[in-house]
Amino acid sequence: MKITRKKSLVVGIVAASLLGGSAIAYWTTTGAGTGSATVGNSNGTISLTAIVAGPAIVPGEARGVTFTASNAGSSNLYVGDITLASVSVDAGHPLCAVADFTMANVTSNTNVLAGATGQSVTGLGSLVFANTALNQDPCKGATITLHVTSN
Repeated sequence: MKITRKKSLVVGIVAASLLGGSAIAYWTTTGAGTGSATVGNSNGTISLTAIVAGPAIVPGEARGVTFTASNAGSSNLYVGDITLASVSVDAGHPLCAVADFTMANVTSNTNVLAGATGQSVTGLGSLVFANTALNQDPCKGATITLHVTSN
């Protein structure tokens, strides 16, 4: 069999590729795997402040309540609904009937930014001082504190 110059060149290139290690080959396949991370239970809590509009509230009246929030954590936190958990009065008015003060739940749905201090929170509450048939003089001049919670 007669080898032509063209065939010699092709055989030489193929041989050089195989011997010189310059051939590139690969296989394709599929794969799968897993990874994991730990997620914190909480990055802290929000501190809510309730601000009751003036003037001083008297039996049978309602006052608007606005809210601010502080978040010392490193990620944003969320305030859903704000609830009046309890009311307390200053030490000089121990007979003031705190049950006479009520506020319906307030829908806020506010994202409180990480590191926020005194961020305004959406939602307006209404603090009501009931006008009962009982003597409410023990509340005259009292300073009341609203204790609010959020979810």
